[in-house]
Amino acid sequence: MNSESTTGDRVLTISGLSVDIRRGDRVVHPVSDVSLALNRGETLGIVGETGSGKSMTGLAIMGMLPPGGRVTGGSIDLGGRELVGLAPAQYRAIRGNEVAMVFQDSMTALNPTRRIGEQVAEPVRLHRGASGRAARERAAEMLALVGVPRMDAYPHQLSGGMRQRVMIAMALVCEPRVVIADEPTTALDVTIQAEILDLLDGLKARLGMSMVLITHDMGVIAHHADRVGVMYGGRVAETAPTPVLFGGIRHHYTSALLSSIPSLTQDRDEELFSIPGAPPDLTVARTGCPFAPRCAAATDRCHQEQPPLTGENGHAYACWHPATGPVAKVRSPYVARAERTPEPRLRVVDLEREYPAGGRRTVKAVSGVSFEVAAGETFGLVGESGCGKSSLGRMLVALDRPDSGEVIFDGERVTRVRKPLQMMFQDSNAALDPRMRIGTILREPLAIQGIGTRAGRTTRARELLADVGLPGTVMERYPYELSGGQRQRVGLARALALDPSVLVADEPVSALDVSIRSQVLNLMRRIQLERGLSSVVISHDLAVVRYLADRVGVMYLGKLVETGTTDEVYGSAAHPYTAGLLAAVPEIGRPRAKARVRGELPSPIDPPSGCRFRTRCPLATDLCAETEPLMKALTGTHQVACHFPLEQA
Repeated sequence: MNSESTTGDRVLTISGLSVDIRRGDRVVHPVSDVSLALNRGETLGIVGETGSGKSMTGLAIMGMLPPGGRVTGGSIDLGGRELVGLAPAQYRAIRGNEVAMVFQDSMTALNPTRRIGEQVAEPVRLHRGASGRAARERAAEMLALVGVPRMDAYPHQLSGGMRQRVMIAMALVCEPRVVIADEPTTALDVTIQAEILDLLDGLKARLGMSMVLITHDMGVIAHHADRVGVMYGGRVAETAPTPVLFGGIRHHYTSALLSSIPSLTQDRDEELFSIPGAPPDLTVARTGCPFAPRCAAATDRCHQEQPPLTGENGHAYACWHPATGPVAKVRSPYVARAERTPEPRLRVVDLEREYPAGGRRTVKAVSGVSFEVAAGETFGLVGESGCGKSSLGRMLVALDRPDSGEVIFDGERVTRVRKPLQMMFQDSNAALDPRMRIGTILREPLAIQGIGTRAGRTTRARELLADVGLPGTVMERYPYELSGGQRQRVGLARALALDPSVLVADEPVSALDVSIRSQVLNLMRRIQLERGLSSVVISHDLAVVRYLADRVGVMYLGKLVETGTTDEVYGSAAHPYTAGLLAAVPEIGRPRAKARVRGELPSPIDPPSGCRFRTRCPLATDLCAETEPLMKALTGTHQVACHFPLEQA
């Protein structure tokens, strides 16, 4: 983060910007009277929930509003040039040349039929009139700068982190004055996220650019933005220099957003704060503060009058009753955990799974994994994408069969899908049949198992909806009519329909906003405690696992490298990989750590010899290349597979 960024010249000024999008007979108002400014060399962070207007503001700057969208008021000044009202041809000359965008989903933003070198070279030919050879040379230079060694690869041949680097190279190849990074790391692991954000910071400083960083992650904003604009309901709720904002939050939405974030030091006996209600319907004209219906401090004035964006010393906020800090957290009303039996409910013994990869090659997804889960216990699995977590989860519920090893439930080997073992999937939109109403979806597992009459199954479906905090009216809706958080609640209800003894939750909240995520996490923890469920929670979000899990297993390239109680693993990480994962988490109030995991995950088709982590480990020696480390006990519950475990605190 550039500490002198606020002293530079103004490069982008947004004044009173309003955007409408016509959808049939409805008009959506995603951006209303937004004013923000960006100085030379500065990073402006725009943060807020889905639907707050962040991305639409970025698309308005780029002149890339969706069909039916238009700027209805205000100004966008780029270095003294007004962008609102430019003809399409004029905008094309600016887009990618003076202002560029790094999109969220690199897989859909890149052309799958063209090599990455061609795609990075294209802006140079279009905007600079370079020859094919000169454009290719510039593309090679830029790809080398972002750490992508191959120009001839197609997008599908690269990892998510590498594709995002290609997107950055394409956006920066013409050295624009302003780059807009729209959720550039949302779908990436915490280690790759840290690398991408550091890369953007470094390139911004090296090329003398300014950046608009759009995200829902307050931790990312705290570490990488010079100024912050908090948006809600299409409006700016609060804006200030980053240290000023986090040192003295004034808007209740900013306060609530910050309080909703689970941290690595979260007290598991304390319920996560969640913002009540839902974001406003932007097709409906409202009076008053848009956050008033969800704000505990709202008065009649808040519901009747829209507060202006005012303040002093660069700190502006739109609130009639300014806050004084994060929302006070409340003690959880959770029931006491049921006593655990000494016998494990679920045992995983030496699981192995490989998938064909063409010819004689195989993807070594899971390699000799063993662990146990007691009755009423939650076991968390963490690690980067591609480490085998989801493959392991599918084998636990017999959706996939291991090549060798066993999954044992209550003393019996699991060879087929069974009622006591259920799964909550990551993508609720894909997991719920779009042609079926929610009531039918919830009755289906009961009907398949021949449980009850149709009337009884309908009653049970309503009970399940009530258990996950949804009204009975949801029964008649289709999945597309629900929000992401509501769909995830339905996914949980469906997994609970058969009263399972073991629930496997695969990335259950990764696609949700921070406020909705805290609601679902609280719900999962409450149900797990009340029912005495054994759970396996799979996630790359270490704060989520810290909150839900009693014990944790850290996976790397198909193997468990460390297991222990949550306090042991998070408080005294013994494996360098675990320590690197924890260091990469962007925690508010914690200095940016340097001892992070760096580099790309090796291919699971040809994993490194010896210790699979050695190619990225700062402590690796010849012994690590020659001999695979075995699990060894540090305490009665803490184990690590490392030749040189870190000293315990």
